[in-house]
Amino acid sequence: MIHVAETVGVGSIENFLASDERIHLAALMHDVLATVDAVRFGDERRTSIHEIPGHSHEQAMAVYEPAGRIEIPGIPAEAEMILQDAFDRALPALARIMPSITVCRPWTYVEYGEGQHITTHLDGIAPDPLAWPRQIAGISVVITQPDAGGDFYVETSSSDRLWHRQAPDAPANGYAAGMWLAHDGADDSAGWFQQMPRTRWSVAPAPGAALLYGSQLAHGTLPVTTGRCAKFISWLAAEHPSG
Repeated sequence: MIHVAETVGVGSIENFLASDERIHLAALMHDVLATVDAVRFGDERRTSIHEIPGHSHEQAMAVYEPAGRIEIPGIPAEAEMILQDAFDRALPALARIMPSITVCRPWTYVEYGEGQHITTHLDGIAPDPLAWPRQIAGISVVITQPDAGGDFYVETSSSDRLWHRQAPDAPANGYAAGMWLAHDGADDSAGWFQQMPRTRWSVAPAPGAALLYGSQLAHGTLPVTTGRCAKFISWLAAEHPSG
């Protein structure tokens, strides 16, 4: 049964990546970004992994990453394998705090330069939270820390405005009794979300550590002030219990 606590929880897995794995991943992505057409991942990019219903890709990018960023959703197969192996190793630790998680979706590489950041938003369980698989949490693994700025944060809130409804027919649909579902469009495109009172918690994780943040938990990053921040992100999901 998926419990609401999993979808608003936080956690960390220290040494998610060994030092040699992190260095190897950095080298693989350096090679990708050294190609002559690498600008398509940054200044010339016109699509995003983030979507806002009723908005174009360009509009969603303006809301989520107003100063831009590098985003590579199709990372090299070798990099994907290293990260999926790390997820498999971490599953026992994951199971203690987010026991519904069974699978890690494909990874995306992101990089932030000076002044760049991601604005506050919720990822959400799924476009249809009653469909499978269900997104339980996001995961972020820093490869290179900036010299200053770029901290990751989550924001908690007791406001009723965040919540849309209780999941119908729980627990028959795989949710624990009393499961609540957040409103769609919980990002800076919505005035109600911008105005909702929140409390911010910031963290600067060690390179190679994984941060876990529930799919119904607001999160973002502070602007990088000096240097560059490179990380891999993905989403951890629960598959249908019947397989």
